[in-house]
Amino acid sequence: MSILSEFKEFAMRGNVIDLAVGVIIGAAFAPIVSTLVENIVMPPIGYILAGIDFSELAITLPTPTGDGVEIKYGLFLNAVFKFLITAAAIFLLIRAINKFQKPAAAEEPAPSPSEVYLREIRDALVKK
Repeated sequence: MSILSEFKEFAMRGNVIDLAVGVIIGAAFAPIVSTLVENIVMPPIGYILAGIDFSELAITLPTPTGDGVEIKYGLFLNAVFKFLITAAAIFLLIRAINKFQKPAAAEEPAPSPSEVYLREIRDALVKK
């Protein structure tokens, strides 16, 4: 089997295509979550916390040259909120998909003829 045909077989499996679709949808979903966090979720949280703008929160460390180095932990908090919202949305999506994919309850298979005969023998012995 050549490498090209082997790769084609690998790429055409359902899991690889599902993964590609998931990555594309995730990439398209990222700007929506960013906008949601930056413009809808964080402003009310900042308002509740006395008008704090999380994107501007930083700690400035002094340097010998006097410029200072900023550690922008507010941007990190925004990223954490983005992650949590994305994770929750993906969880709910997967949960909904799993509900639709549940197989119907399978009926018990009919007993084999040998099981039927053994039950008849058992029942006959119990009656004696």
